[in-house]
Amino acid sequence: MPVMVNACLMSAPPKIRCRRIEGADADNVVTLLTRGFASRRPRQFWEHVIAVLGARAVPADTPKYGYLLENDGTAVGAILQIFSIQHAAGRDAGEKTTTRCNVSSWYVDPAFRGYAPFLVSQALKQKDVTYLNITSVPHTRPIVEAQGYLRYSNGIFVSLPFLSRSPAGFDVRVITADTQPQALFEGYERDLLKDHAGFGCISLWCEAAGRAYPFVFRARRVKGLITCAQLVYCRDIEDFVRFARPLGMFLLRRGLPLVILDATGPVRGLVGKYFDQTMPKYFKGPAPPRLGDIAYTETALFGM
Repeated sequence: MPVMVNACLMSAPPKIRCRRIEGADADNVVTLLTRGFASRRPRQFWEHVIAVLGARAVPADTPKYGYLLENDGTAVGAILQIFSIQHAAGRDAGEKTTTRCNVSSWYVDPAFRGYAPFLVSQALKQKDVTYLNITSVPHTRPIVEAQGYLRYSNGIFVSLPFLSRSPAGFDVRVITADTQPQALFEGYERDLLKDHAGFGCISLWCEAAGRAYPFVFRARRVKGLITCAQLVYCRDIEDFVRFARPLGMFLLRRGLPLVILDATGPVRGLVGKYFDQTMPKYFKGPAPPRLGDIAYTETALFGM
């Protein structure tokens, strides 16, 4: 006699839950992201990403890695996050800090794409955090904007800083982050430079007129051909403009004649060209980012 199977059991809904990624999930998350980005990133890349995230200290009550979407205990989606404490820049900023999160790579298996909004809502639920999306591709931008993100950078400015004028009225000394400045500096910026040197960035001080100005660059290839440096951090874009020539000469000697920086239009005082709608950047939350600061993001940590 044939066994009758209840049709309701055969079509039982998936047992979906969303939770923080833990260290024990590392291998499953790597496998998931390798599958999702098979045409762009090898498994070794995601192993490196998870290892770096696991080694970082994060602000209290924030995820170390991000969020996982599970179906009956099997990983079917993940979103990576990089949390950090941001110090307000400027001479009069004092000790004001905010919490920031770079929402990095995310993927959901096709059969479970209907649950992607659930994953995103969990990942963006902290109202006092400012979230960044800095590597959106064109077809995802309507989705990003529907999630409440606002654009704060429209494009990039590609500069030849070594062609800029020398700073007038004072001498400038460019030194690496492992050298103690002989001028005033902020302790948190010293830590930021050392952290980013550890991520593989180029971390520098510009000493001028009794003050040390911090700069972080990430060497990268654009379209696999053009070698350049991307500006990751400075106190103010005007600082980069002011010290463009000495910084440009330092980078030129290391084979990096071009520097790209986030912009909303041409940057006065720099030699170069503005490209609109190229690498636009978005934020969502209480503290709008400033141009010239993508510290502790996927660009800084992984060169993405």
